[in-house]
Amino acid sequence: MVDRIIKKKRWTFRRIAWILGAVLIVSLTVYSLLLSGQGSRLNVNADRLRIATVVRDEFQEYIPVTGTVIPINTYYLDAVEGGRVDTVYLEAGTFVRKGERILKLANTNLLMDVMYREAEIFQQSNNLRNTRLSMEQNSLEMERQLLELQFRISQQRRIVESNISLAHKNLISQREFDESKDELDYLERRLVLTRKTQRQDSIFRTVQIEQLEASLERMEANLAIVRRNMDNLVIRAPVSGHLTSLNAEIGESKKRGERLGQIDILDGFKVRVPIDEHYIARIDKGQQATFSLSGGTYRMTIAKIYPEVLESRFMVDMSFNGEEPGGIRRGQTFRLRLELGELSETVLLETGGFYQKTGGRWVYVLDELGAEAKKRQIHLGRQNTEFYEVLDGLEPGERVITSSYDTYGDNDRLVLK
Repeated sequence: MVDRIIKKKRWTFRRIAWILGAVLIVSLTVYSLLLSGQGSRLNVNADRLRIATVVRDEFQEYIPVTGTVIPINTYYLDAVEGGRVDTVYLEAGTFVRKGERILKLANTNLLMDVMYREAEIFQQSNNLRNTRLSMEQNSLEMERQLLELQFRISQQRRIVESNISLAHKNLISQREFDESKDELDYLERRLVLTRKTQRQDSIFRTVQIEQLEASLERMEANLAIVRRNMDNLVIRAPVSGHLTSLNAEIGESKKRGERLGQIDILDGFKVRVPIDEHYIARIDKGQQATFSLSGGTYRMTIAKIYPEVLESRFMVDMSFNGEEPGGIRRGQTFRLRLELGELSETVLLETGGFYQKTGGRWVYVLDELGAEAKKRQIHLGRQNTEFYEVLDGLEPGERVITSSYDTYGDNDRLVLK
């Protein structure tokens, strides 16, 4: 029996299955690569999107601030001297005239100080008067002594002259002659000493009186100051105006320097604006702000800057350009747009909720058909409440989704449905 050669089949079921499996794996790999090249996608409802067109237009950087209307001139009433409120002559809200009494403080210690100083001045005046009297008496005594010495010297000279004649005739002894001469020398020296003593005593008394007079003048000046402080216990209006506030109740104690109230001059108003300290280096006198009121737009100018920072804010005073709006009142608030730079033309993108998610680093930009939006890196600059300044990444005419991105995750593309 002859063996027959069996021909092996080339396309077996197993081989076909392996080939189909390999083709399927390659296809899936290619498909995945194609999908990854296009990035992740997310379907979104186009009706819920806010879409803005990038434009080139004039841009004004500004910040929104809130200002309070206050009078141009305000005078504060402070307690120059402390004390207890004794009498209140006027109430807050009334019109006062310059010099009119508003309230009176009582200060017992100050009153006792005045009485003590008056007693000191009385005592010093007595000392001065007694010193002058003593000086006059001493001066008279010295004059009497000088007259007596001059009289005795005159008498002694005659005795000496007489003794000279007698001595030549040997009618008196030498001892008697010498004694008379010595007595004359003594009296003459005593006269010189007395005159010198008189001059020194006169100088001393003069200096003493000058010192007493200067001391008395200082005491009187101090008393005048204390009396003025007593007068300051009566608080008077420094100007005519509206007594806006008065913080004083009868019997209440007030410290020196404590604020008691204020008077407003209602012939004009200004607006005081608190600004975040972040902008302190960019704020200067002359900068402009605008606000709207009753259908009109008004401009204001920074007139004064208060550099002190309190609670992360500093203050500026703004004056009206031209006429003030009619009917404004003290305490009224305005919402102002404070300009930070010059008007310039640039590429702009409307503000929106996307900024909270992206920080202005990227946005979703729509294609020409508006069917899809792709993530794109951008660079934003200055901003105001309406627009961002686009420095790079966008061109005028392109459309951008500006609504919130919180529900989009990290998808690279948005498909609008």
